[in-house]
Amino acid sequence: MSSRGRRYDTEPKLNIKKVIGVLVALAVLVMIIFSIINLVKKSGEKVEVKTYTYYTAYDNGKFGVINNDGQTVIDMAYDEIVAIPNHSKPIFICTYDVNDEDGTYKTKALNEKNEEIFTGYDTIEAIDNFDSKQNIWYEDNVLRVSKNGKYGLIDFDGKEILACEYDEITALNGVQSNFLVKKDGKLGLVNEKGQTIINTEYSNILTLKEGYKNEYIIVSDKNKYGLISTSGKVLIEPKYEMVKYLNSSSLYAIKEKGEWKVINVEDGSIVIDGGYDDITEAKGEELVVVKDGKYGVVDTNKKEKIPFEYEDLKYAFSIYYIAKKDNKYGIINSENEKIIDFEYQNMVYVENGGFIQADKTATETVIFDSNLSQKISGIISEINIDKGYIKAYIDNEYKYYNFKFEEKKSSDLLTENTLFLSKKDGKYGYVNKTGDVVIDYIYDDATEQNSCGYAAVKKDGVWGSIDKAGVVSKEPSVNLDSSIYIDFIGEWHLSDNGLYYQK
Repeated sequence: MSSRGRRYDTEPKLNIKKVIGVLVALAVLVMIIFSIINLVKKSGEKVEVKTYTYYTAYDNGKFGVINNDGQTVIDMAYDEIVAIPNHSKPIFICTYDVNDEDGTYKTKALNEKNEEIFTGYDTIEAIDNFDSKQNIWYEDNVLRVSKNGKYGLIDFDGKEILACEYDEITALNGVQSNFLVKKDGKLGLVNEKGQTIINTEYSNILTLKEGYKNEYIIVSDKNKYGLISTSGKVLIEPKYEMVKYLNSSSLYAIKEKGEWKVINVEDGSIVIDGGYDDITEAKGEELVVVKDGKYGVVDTNKKEKIPFEYEDLKYAFSIYYIAKKDNKYGIINSENEKIIDFEYQNMVYVENGGFIQADKTATETVIFDSNLSQKISGIISEINIDKGYIKAYIDNEYKYYNFKFEEKKSSDLLTENTLFLSKKDGKYGYVNKTGDVVIDYIYDDATEQNSCGYAAVKKDGVWGSIDKAGVVSKEPSVNLDSSIYIDFIGEWHLSDNGLYYQK
């Protein structure tokens, strides 16, 4: 018998199951088509993803974490400061069960959901670092971990980048992403990827200059100093009493038998063979040196270029030097001609801005451009290198200048802000980008918005905050007369120790 179905001469009979199946298939197909169309439409649209930054907070004797919206992320439940190695990453290092008697403690890493992460280690810690100005920070890309008394490194994804086989791991002070590793009593250096920069062969490793990563000072077990490159090539054998950076790629100061000399590492020749109390800087073939307590400039043939008559001398730019005489600072050129009078308490060259910052009094700072013409005089409250502006308090109001010294509106420079500080009749308020008043002039003092979108406002002697829409986040109620910094995140205010307090 044939298995084929019978054909009917009359009206065909419907198979309900097949019809339903076809209809469902068509409906699914239509849904897929519409989904594809919507995806195509949305592919050109910008999808906004909420990002957070995180800050250590303190309340009622306990530490926790808040985000840039002022929301509590980690409850104030810890006796020790909760470390946040990278403020944009939800990785929080908590210390607990501290025993002061035997010095033991426990650590754990939490995420923004209060879940423990990076488990499997005896300890997990943020690596602290600091510079000569006592600026303190955590290394923002690696964590120190330990197993069975040995230390290693992991990255912020939990990947092990350095096995737990070292006796100690610490940051190289003043330099980011450089880590001293100790094994069998010897020190070496690795980077944030776990790559070896210097083998574990030395009793100490030091920076030539804060933040400088091209070469390093090495110290032998006999306490002799030398120089090594990042490739591991020894440029100066460790046999000197000291090695000093002179802002030159080839000339370095070395101290031997109590005398300062200058060596050229390109050929190993001694350029200056003693005769000076100190050698501080090189500019081409000219050297700033000290003799009998006074600063001057000589060339590599020891020919005097600037006489020894200054209390301090630093190269600024072009042919100009910042000099100190009779306890005041001024500017001279390479011919020892006075360009700016000696009448300033302090003076520095801001290299990234290309200008001189000179403090005339405790409340007056003068800015000179690269032609050494005076451009700004007032209280300099901020020099923002990243955004390229100077904020100065002049004639009882804040003014903004770009690095060309063109006066700008705050809205021209603070492009991420939604509100802008404005002053009228001695009172402060806020305007929007078009200059319309958003918050009336009712405050005695106020600040611009911070990176979290909050601004601090003062009324009747106490401070509070508003958000980026101008809504009051905290009614003025906090006395901050003794505070150096005035800053708020929602209801939380910044203290001088860098923590945010709620009360």
